[in-house]
Amino acid sequence: MEAAGAGSSGSTSAAGSAPKRAGLVLATLIGVAGVANLNLAVANVALPDIGAHFDAGQTMVDLIAVGYSLGLAASVLYLGAIGDRYGRKTLLVLGMALTIPASILAAIAPTAEVLFLARVFGGVAAGMAYPTTLALITALWSGPQRTKSIALWSALGGGMSALGPLLAGALLEGFDWWSVFIVSAPLAAIALFFAWRYVPAHVNETTEPVDHLGGILSIAMVGTLVLAINLAPEPGKGKTAVILGIVAVAGAAAFVMRQRRANNPLYDLHVAARPTFWVAALAGIIVFGSLMGAMFIGQQFVQNVLGYSTLQAGLAILPGAIGMILVAPQSAKLVESRGSRFTLLVGDTFCLLAFLVMFLLWDEGASYFPVGLGFLLMGIGVGFAGTPASRSLTGSVPVKRAGMASGTADLQRDLGGAIMQSIFGALLTAGYAKSFTEQIAASPNAASVSEKVQNELTKSFSSAANTAQQYPEYAHAIVGAARTSFLDGGDWTYAAGMIAVAIGIGVVFFLFPGHDREVALLEGYRAEDG
Repeated sequence: MEAAGAGSSGSTSAAGSAPKRAGLVLATLIGVAGVANLNLAVANVALPDIGAHFDAGQTMVDLIAVGYSLGLAASVLYLGAIGDRYGRKTLLVLGMALTIPASILAAIAPTAEVLFLARVFGGVAAGMAYPTTLALITALWSGPQRTKSIALWSALGGGMSALGPLLAGALLEGFDWWSVFIVSAPLAAIALFFAWRYVPAHVNETTEPVDHLGGILSIAMVGTLVLAINLAPEPGKGKTAVILGIVAVAGAAAFVMRQRRANNPLYDLHVAARPTFWVAALAGIIVFGSLMGAMFIGQQFVQNVLGYSTLQAGLAILPGAIGMILVAPQSAKLVESRGSRFTLLVGDTFCLLAFLVMFLLWDEGASYFPVGLGFLLMGIGVGFAGTPASRSLTGSVPVKRAGMASGTADLQRDLGGAIMQSIFGALLTAGYAKSFTEQIAASPNAASVSEKVQNELTKSFSSAANTAQQYPEYAHAIVGAARTSFLDGGDWTYAAGMIAVAIGIGVVFFLFPGHDREVALLEGYRAEDG
């Protein structure tokens, strides 16, 4: 397997700036990343159908949406280090191979719980493949060629996240919810073949042992954090959420202690402390988390509140993909001419404007214009910010530790997506339940609403819609109240998004080095790392 890839395109060009068959290799790596990004976003359009099919509460719907991000984010640091040591191409191929059964399991899941576990399994498979794509770009390209390659990788991979809902929406016009998961299987098979055939093997990999204990701690730390956030607003789950939160904090403390003492740490804290690394990592978490959170809420908003079909919901997000793809080349040029700090601030500003549009203009009577504008601004923001965030990480670490940089770059998307989706989901759940409870209390028929019915109405929009079918005489009032409640919960999420992006702007503005200082620091890091 390794020999086939190495023999076909394993050596670099004379200039050392790109591999042989660079276009084909880059297209393959972007394709693998695209499959992972597609799976990351493809469930969002189907969430209302999934919730109705399984009669799932908002928290379970949130878990299904975030399950893929959870599996990817929890495993990506550990698997990135394993790829650095045992072969990035091996992990790339294995990840694509396991994506196939994970997609099939999700499609045939008999319960919401099985679907959630299948999503987590798919995320772990992506954790093998996705970080390897950026690690290989870091190892195979250098200089401006690397910046351009990362820009294409970031834009087209992110574009797949935005195009995922369009594909899912088209499938849901003719098929049931399972179709959005099964579609990934043949795409993964194609990516698997090209990765096996054309991607070079064993390029600048390390011979140092892997910190397996640190890897296990990183899985526990991220996994329990995401679950704690999701379970926090669920009635009766507060104690469980607190316990998971304590485990997450303890896991984080143990992880830091382990990395300080390990001879060959999984995560080099000395490198991570570099301002071009940690500030870029935090900025990326906020920006990519904003994209995933906006898509997560936005897809439910256009279907539940505006009554869009699944295909219309998928088309609604198309401006976001277009914005990302068009802006990426300009982002690469801006990074080279003005530096990462300036480009990150431009991207953050567009993300802030996107949330402001959502907060002010996304209401029950909204036309498509403010919907498309919100997604377009978010896509432009991520298109500008994605390249400098990833490029700063890869430029701050030795090539032999490319897995650490690529793992962190993936955490920007996956942990950012998981945390922001979890926070947005928790706020949506809490805001929805609060608003519906208040509307029931203010209703003249409040006394006739049983506790069981109230629990169903306040559980989620899909649950309220199902309840409305059981009481046709009150159906119009119930659905209207559910829409109002969803809008109230949505406003909570958009406000949280604005706060998060504002924090990111402040951190980048005050703590990320300017262009000249950035260039000097990166040159110094390369000299220091040999």
